[in-house]
This record gives sequence, C-alpha cells and structure tokens, in this order.
Amino acid sequence: MSTQNTLHADILGRDVTFDYSENWIGYSLFFMRVTMGWVLFQGGITKLVTYLDADPSNNWTAAGYLANAIPPGNPFIGLFGTMAGSPFIDMLNMWGLTLTGLGLILGAFVRWNAFWGAVMMLFYWLAALQGGLLAGLPLEHGWVVDDHLVYAFLLFGLGAFGAGRILGLDARIERLSVVQNNRWLKLLLG
Repeated sequence: MSTQNTLHADILGRDVTFDYSENWIGYSLFFMRVTMGWVLFQGGITKLVTYLDADPSNNWTAAGYLANAIPPGNPFIGLFGTMAGSPFIDMLNMWGLTLTGLGLILGAFVRWNAFWGAVMMLFYWLAALQGGLLAGLPLEHGWVVDDHLVYAFLLFGLGAFGAGRILGLDARIERLSVVQNNRWLKLLLG
C-alpha cells in the first residue's frame, strides 16, 4: 500500500511543499541507482577487460584521449595533457568506474560511491569543455550541460537520499555494531 506524505523544504530561500508517494519514490531511487551503477560498471569493466588483454597492443589506456581528444579551446588542456600516459590515471579510471558502479548496483557504501562517481563525472565534463567561462562553457552538443553533468547531479541525489538503503546492502551494513558504534561510518553509507 502506498503512503502519501508531504515534503516541506526550504530550497534556495523559498518554502517548497508537495505531496509524494513513498512507493514511487522508492522504486525510482532503486532503478536510478541500479541504472547509474550499470552505466559506470559497464564503462569500467570494458576498459579493465581490454587493459588485461594478452595482446599489449589492445590494452586500454586513457593516453590517446587525454593527449589528442581534448578540444583545443579547453582551459584545462594542459592539465589533461600531463595526465596522458600515466598508469595511475588509467587505474583510477578503470577501477574507479568499475567499483563505483558495482557499489551502486549492490547498494553498498552508496554515499561514498556517489560522491566519487560525481567527481569522475565532473572531470569528464571538464575534459569536454570547448572553451572557458568567457566563451560560455561550450560543449560539443550545447552549452554548460551534457550527460556528465546530468550524471553528477543524479549521483548527488542518490547519495543525498541514501538510496543504498532501498533494496541495497547499506540497510544491512548500517545494522552492524561497528557502524552503530562509529557514527562517521554512517556518512559513507546510504
């Protein structure tokens, strides 16, 4: 049975009130978490599998993208160029996407994973910029907003809601005595 509730919030100095259904919120948070988890997991695991290919010429690396595909007007082109060819950056990218995605799918440490997933998406967004603030922050398909920014905000929402508690492992992990005795651990869960 669906429960109707009313949300009262102060958003940007404005009182906002609306009714919502707990069931539909639960379903939507669950499906958004698993879907976003799959997007990140698939992006990471495909890089990881190619990186581990027996033929070294097929090994995945971010070097080609970082050295050659950053748009010429990007204000961070130098920063991304220095990252090209770094095995550390390759590992962060592959393992970060894979483990963050897996954590979201399983609903484990969702706040932690959502935070780092959003950080990765913001780096991808910065890499896609074709100009700086004075140029209007242009991207390939418009201005300011692209899929990476949408993903970053979606991840922020999943973490804010504590979406790992909905059919996820965080609901069980939070009941462990180590979590109950260390309040700061709850900040990573949800």
